[in-house]
Amino acid sequence: MIGYGDRARTQCEFRETHPDLPPLNQGTISKIEAQYREMGHVRKVPSKRQAVVDDDTKLLPALEENPITPARQLPRDSNLNHKTVLKILKYEKKRPYKMQAVQELLEDDPDRRVEFCD
Repeated sequence: MIGYGDRARTQCEFRETHPDLPPLNQGTISKIEAQYREMGHVRKVPSKRQAVVDDDTKLLPALEENPITPARQLPRDSNLNHKTVLKILKYEKKRPYKMQAVQELLEDDPDRRVEFCD
């Protein structure tokens, strides 16, 4: 692509080579060319964006009050983005928790279990 030197010619060549793909626009060609000149390749570069975790967002007050707060509820309580909350949970080495209702244990359940095993 770089060897052509002309973006319009590159566009035509791409259309001829790949008729089944949508055509490239000039902006895409410019970005690919700039990446090639800067890095020497056109492979996708992984994003290095980090969640902003400072003292204010590090410890979520809602999570401190109720440690079993569902991960979907935390963004509503703390006015943060859902992905940011998940990154903060990962940073704090906590796991998202989803409460699931199951059968209630009664007082005589342990006796029944032992009786069943016998």
